[in-house]
Amino acid sequence: MTGDLRPAPVLELCGAALSFADRVVWSDLDLQVRPGEFLAVLGANGSGKTSLLRAVLGLQRLTAGQVLVGGEPARRGSHLIGYIPQQRRIEQFTPLRARDVVGLGIDGHRWGIGWPNRSRRRQLERALAEVGALEYADLPVGVLSGGEQQRVRIAQALATDPELLLCDEPLLSLDLNHQQAITALVDQRRREAGTAVVFVTHEINPVLPYVDRVLYLAGGKFSVGTVDEVMTSRTLSALYGVPIEVLRSGGRVIVAGVPDTHVHELDHLQASS
Repeated sequence: MTGDLRPAPVLELCGAALSFADRVVWSDLDLQVRPGEFLAVLGANGSGKTSLLRAVLGLQRLTAGQVLVGGEPARRGSHLIGYIPQQRRIEQFTPLRARDVVGLGIDGHRWGIGWPNRSRRRQLERALAEVGALEYADLPVGVLSGGEQQRVRIAQALATDPELLLCDEPLLSLDLNHQQAITALVDQRRREAGTAVVFVTHEINPVLPYVDRVLYLAGGKFSVGTVDEVMTSRTLSALYGVPIEVLRSGGRVIVAGVPDTHVHELDHLQASS
């Protein structure tokens, strides 16, 4: 039997490369993410994780190669993509209600607040219900807890029923219980709707039960594979060019020995460019 019977990739990077000045962030990156797949993107600060998401969103031009979303070149405002930004506390006196924030996910391509109608209301409430946020739909978003605010952001990302969900450090500043709740929501979505997930995170442990594959970025290089293939002392030592120790204890993966130069070097380059 010949041919690939798997569904077509939702996201595809072909020979993708990104550089700032003479610093290569990553190059020759070939990657396919298919419907229902959960891909974790790992690496130190400055390794190019967020830049990768920006390229998929059509906000960052590659140095070489291409990014395809749904078989078409990546572009701004694609209806195929839902985006969950980094978790940041929304100020207490922000006047928007939770349902207004979700509405921005529906009306983001239009000027002003969306005009109320029955179809739009159903769409809003379906998204809020999916993440367990319907009960505080009419509360000012600024009075919600960090975990509740992040549920609203997920509802905003899912409101247009995307095929690809990009998550940029969505667990920052959340306690363990909220981290578990948010990752479980994302996993539920990809299992029930077949949404592909690209989940940028500093560490593997919060998403370890859900991950299909890992993309690890380091030192201008990368490794792609299962957790057992990538999260090893041998693989990470080869990426960083120095000895890295990967330990497993109590169902957790611990990475020790990442050099500080990899954590800060790219941040300085971007700030000065």
